[in-house]
Amino acid sequence: MIIGSHVSYNAKEGLLGSVKEALSYGANTFMFYTGAPQNTRRNPIDLETTKQAFLEMNKNGIDKNNVIVHAPYIINLANKEKEEFSVDFLKQEIKRVEELGFDKLVLHPGSHVNQGTDVGIKQIIKALNQVITKDQKVVILLETMAGKGSECGKTLEEIKQIIDGIKYQDKIGVCLDTCHLHDAGYDMSNFDTVLTKFDKIIGLDKLQCIHINDSKNDINTHKDRHENIGFGKIGFDNLLKIIYHDKLKNVPKILETPYIGLDDNSKERLFPPYKFEIEMIKNKKWDDSLYQKIRNYYK
Repeated sequence: MIIGSHVSYNAKEGLLGSVKEALSYGANTFMFYTGAPQNTRRNPIDLETTKQAFLEMNKNGIDKNNVIVHAPYIINLANKEKEEFSVDFLKQEIKRVEELGFDKLVLHPGSHVNQGTDVGIKQIIKALNQVITKDQKVVILLETMAGKGSECGKTLEEIKQIIDGIKYQDKIGVCLDTCHLHDAGYDMSNFDTVLTKFDKIIGLDKLQCIHINDSKNDINTHKDRHENIGFGKIGFDNLLKIIYHDKLKNVPKILETPYIGLDDNSKERLFPPYKFEIEMIKNKKWDDSLYQKIRNYYK
């Protein structure tokens, strides 16, 4: 099982800090942003700490081919008004991913900003074809979206439509998000049917990452609110079947579940749940005392 979570990446330790954090959770992969997802500020990549990070990865069995980088949220390829900025910044991110030595970059397709889904998808295709080159090593993984607001990519058909428009097909893939699929109307309790539909429409060879998240919402509500594993509307057993699915054993699974406060009213000092969620997944047994365990651990 290839499983990890979102981890931090900061100026002080860079990639080495990300690897240390992933290992502290008992993970054998991880996902990170190369800088804050909400802005353009980026620190130069420290080659020495990056080299140390790869030594730690090799020593602890983390395959670089399973590590995921996430593109920043401020990139919106579906909005024509932000085309120049989004294209230029995504090109910079791809260069950073390559400099760091990785080859998978998850990207939110974008929001059409009330211009209509078809217009948004055409704009995404246009922008991606400006970004993607035949020589780049990085594969862009389009993330399935919940359909919140004017998001494109809320159905498998929309994702397929984007992929079909890309010139260099080997440089494009898909990242499934379980919360997003559920919120978009796909039944995670019948995941075999969803996976069969995915294979028929897109092809399983394009599936290169899965975000494992429970959902706070009922199915088909298009709200995109992640929940901790087993505490939401998808449920632990359904998520476990996805994680351990035979057809997905070589696909990296990444947790993006909410941080937990030291009490129910905490809005500050939130702590990652990943160490304990990964333990539950490995033990194949849901622990309803998850929140208390996290609080006791970080007190």
